[in-house]
Amino acid sequence: FPTFIWTVRDFTLELKLNGRPITEDEYLESALQLKQGSGPKTTLYNLPRECIRLFFPARKCFVFDRPASRAGLHRIEELREDELEPEFVVQAKKFCQYVFEKCRVKTLKGGYTMTGKLLGNLTMTYVDAIRSGAVPCLENAVLALAQIENSAAIMEAVAHYTKEMAQRVTYPTVTLKEFLDVHAACEKEAIQIFMERSFKDDTREFQGQLMRNLKAKSEELLQKNERESSNCCKALIQEMFKTVEDGISAGKYSRTGGYQQFMEDQQAAVRRYNQAPRKGIKADEVLEEYLKGQESMSQAILQTDQALTEKEKAIEVERLRAEAAEMERQVMMKKQAELEQKLEDQKRSYEENLQQLMVKMEEDRKKLLEENDRVLTQKLKEQEALLMEGFREKADALQSQIQELRNQWEQAQDSRSLFSDALDIFGTAAMAMLPGASKLIGIGSQVLSRFVEVHLHELSQS
Repeated sequence: FPTFIWTVRDFTLELKLNGRPITEDEYLESALQLKQGSGPKTTLYNLPRECIRLFFPARKCFVFDRPASRAGLHRIEELREDELEPEFVVQAKKFCQYVFEKCRVKTLKGGYTMTGKLLGNLTMTYVDAIRSGAVPCLENAVLALAQIENSAAIMEAVAHYTKEMAQRVTYPTVTLKEFLDVHAACEKEAIQIFMERSFKDDTREFQGQLMRNLKAKSEELLQKNERESSNCCKALIQEMFKTVEDGISAGKYSRTGGYQQFMEDQQAAVRRYNQAPRKGIKADEVLEEYLKGQESMSQAILQTDQALTEKEKAIEVERLRAEAAEMERQVMMKKQAELEQKLEDQKRSYEENLQQLMVKMEEDRKKLLEENDRVLTQKLKEQEALLMEGFREKADALQSQIQELRNQWEQAQDSRSLFSDALDIFGTAAMAMLPGASKLIGIGSQVLSRFVEVHLHELSQS
């Protein structure tokens, strides 16, 4: 719960208790003192005070004099600041300064910052529960809120990735590496956006969904890159080999010595094609497919050329076969290299997701420890106050909450166990979302070990 601020308007009483001056905060605490006894009237009197003391251990009070004279109150919204009562202006400025400078940001359990949008969704969840006749439950509301916010975090992250890829990638890319480098940078930013907005993704379901969505989007764009390259190369081949194909149609090579002329023209076209820039990753494959489709024509021209002997033709056939086999081998080697690049990128993606998860969990752990320490201090203070007021039973009832906070603090201190458990959950989620992710689990252990080593070193230096 946020800091409890009690503002008292039109305050005309003196800030005194038992004849001695008291502060505004002491005035609030005196109003929250409980009565001894267990009768219905006493229970009814104590109940709201107990709730405020239990749920709002941090409390603050401000009192305000009348803002203006009785005549001025009728047109209070029209008054300028210099027409307000000076004491009221001082009190209002003091109140605003406290809210803006000293009030803690609203947080959910675990130290998650409550934004305006989150607060709006949480309020709607409460209102819907009340309207349906149910009793609002904070934990259920937070879980429902996490579902909404984490889904929105995925959408925002994927939208950012899509927009940045559209702006940064020029299709077709010269190499696969060029595409994957931009993809890696955009994916990293997308994961950061998700991590900053998501919370309570304890099963890593939403992070796993993000990984799947980003992978699907990257594969879609990679296919686009290949299509763009393929279309570009096919258009280029039509342009570069037009002279050769026109020569074939005109019977230019159907003569003695025509095969030699055909080969020279074809090789010149291949050189022009290879020299053309930005053909993309399908350049060799498209060329190999085109030349393979021209093999029957090459054979026909070769066999009808009377300038060559049968032995020379046989030798040329073998040379062409070997050349085609070598080109096919080169294309296959390039495909294998690209496959290895994609697998390496999947490994990088897994490591990036895990690394950012570890960083987020460490930040959340520190927030949890900070919140735990703050709440524990306030609970101990409240327990001490109850004992001083003579309410030992109520003070003893607080002990279970205090012990639970201490247990949570001890669990949060064991970062290695916390991260190890998270790695198991993350690995399970990744395997469910990404085919082949099981091969990467060992990498996760390495990332975890490195992260914990760095974390322990930082602790030893602090």
